[in-house]
Amino acid sequence: MLSRDFDFPLPKHLVAQEPLERRDASRLMVLLPGKPPEHRRFREIGLFLRQGDALVLNNTKVLPARLLGRKPTGGKVEVLLLGPLQDERHWRVLLRRPYQGRLEVSPELSIHVHPGGVAELLPPKGVSVREVLWRVGRMPLPPYIRRQPGAQDRERYQTVYARKEGSVAAPTAGLHFTEELLQTLKARGVRLFELTLHVGEATFRPIRTEEITRHRMAQECFELPKGLLQELQALRRRGGRVFAVGTTTTRALEAAASGDYTSLGQGANGTLRASTGLFIYPGFAFQVVDCLITNFHLPRSSPLLLTAALAGTQRLLQAYQEAIRQGYRFFSYGDAMLIVSRE
Repeated sequence: MLSRDFDFPLPKHLVAQEPLERRDASRLMVLLPGKPPEHRRFREIGLFLRQGDALVLNNTKVLPARLLGRKPTGGKVEVLLLGPLQDERHWRVLLRRPYQGRLEVSPELSIHVHPGGVAELLPPKGVSVREVLWRVGRMPLPPYIRRQPGAQDRERYQTVYARKEGSVAAPTAGLHFTEELLQTLKARGVRLFELTLHVGEATFRPIRTEEITRHRMAQECFELPKGLLQELQALRRRGGRVFAVGTTTTRALEAAASGDYTSLGQGANGTLRASTGLFIYPGFAFQVVDCLITNFHLPRSSPLLLTAALAGTQRLLQAYQEAIRQGYRFFSYGDAMLIVSRE
C-alpha cells in the first residue's frame, strides 16, 4: 500500500479560510452502506442517529500554542509548542526555521530554544506558563489557513464542549456541533460520552514514506473514563452503534480496546491515562467504532487513511472527488462527512 494512492489534487479555493457564521450550517456528506452519497446540512445529522446509539466526543481544549518571538538581532521566529516535557516550563517545539537561543515574545514571556527541538519558557516568577500563554499566545491555525489568527478563532477553533487543555490543533470534526444540537440528540435517546485525546503532531504530521506501513505515528496522550469501553460494547450488543466524533476519538477508543498504548498511570476515579502511537490504515479491524463523523482531510495524511479504513479506500476517494465537484469546503474550517458502516 503506497502513500501516493492517497494523494489527490485539490483546488485552492476549496480550502476553507474562515469558519461559517453558524457551526451547524456546514454541509454534510453522508456515506450509507450500499448507497450513493447523500448531501445534507450538519444540523440534519440527527436523521442518521437513533435511540440507543452512542456519540463519543473528544473534550480536549486547544492551547494558544503559537508564539512569535524576536531574536536579539531583531528578527522574528515563529514557534509552535507541541507539548510539555518533564514540567510546564520545558516544551517540545516546532520551528519554521532553525534557531537556537533566546527569544522575546512579550514583556512577560521569553523563550530559550535549546538543541533538539526543546524550549524553556520563562514567565515572571510566580506566574504559570499556561496563564501567560492565554494572554500572549495565538491559536495554532494550520498553515493552509493563509491569515493570522484573530479574536474569533479563540472561540471557533474550539469545540463547544472543550474543557481539558492540552491540544495544539483542534479535533475539527467536533467544531460543527452546537449546544442545541447536542441537547436535541440527547433528547432523542442518543447517549453522549466524552474522552480526552490531546491532539499533537501525530495527527497533523504528513506521511512521507512511500510504503504506508513504514510510517510511524508520534505519541499522543489520552484519557478514558473507567468502564467506558465496557459500556460501549454492552450498548453495541443491544443493537446500538458507536459514533465517534473525529479521528482522534476513534484512535483513543481503538487504542484502548486493542491495548496499543503505554500506560501513564491511573487517574482520578479509575481513569485510564495513556499515550498511543496507533496508526489506523486500510485493513484495520475496528473493535469499537461503527460510524465516524469527520472532516475532509489532507492528502497523504493519517486521518485520511483512518477514514479510508472505515469507509473503504475506493469508496472514500470517489466520495472526495464528488465533494470537489460539489464544491465542499475542505480541512479544519471546512465541511463534514458521516460514514455509517452499519445501519
